[in-house]
Amino acid sequence: MASVTLTVNGKTITRDIDPRTLLVEFLREHMRLTGTHVGCDTTQCGCCTVHVDGKALKSCTLLAVAVDGSTIMTIEGLAKGEDLHPMQAAFREYHGLQCGFCTPGMIMSAVDMVRRKGTDLDDKTIREELEGNICRCTGYHNIVKAIHYGAEAMGKAGTAAE
Repeated sequence: MASVTLTVNGKTITRDIDPRTLLVEFLREHMRLTGTHVGCDTTQCGCCTVHVDGKALKSCTLLAVAVDGSTIMTIEGLAKGEDLHPMQAAFREYHGLQCGFCTPGMIMSAVDMVRRKGTDLDDKTIREELEGNICRCTGYHNIVKAIHYGAEAMGKAGTAAE
């Protein structure tokens, strides 16, 4: 067994785990945070994207012990109580989802994109930045539109630099 201490969505926790435990498995099974999905187990689809120390990473091939001491933000941690994060609200408002399976990873990647690239994003940049995220239901049109509006809303809300 290995001991791991993480701050997940603002809450610091320590657990004894098998050293082979993947971060996605830790979040879903040990923390019961099931918004982080497992889609491919090979970092191809992006459904497992979370923020580790402020950077979007795919958690399906990342060992939990490798991020010991880190701060993790999952899709559940973006909202402030009942108030959705501006990017979450934009995905809902502009129908940037269909079945919803890829949506948490898309939103986490989009928030990271805005933090790195700023709020003035063109379609080409958004599409290039989403190359590591796969949606099997849509043609990405509404996802791109939602990210445009979400980026704008993040700028207005002052959350683009968080």
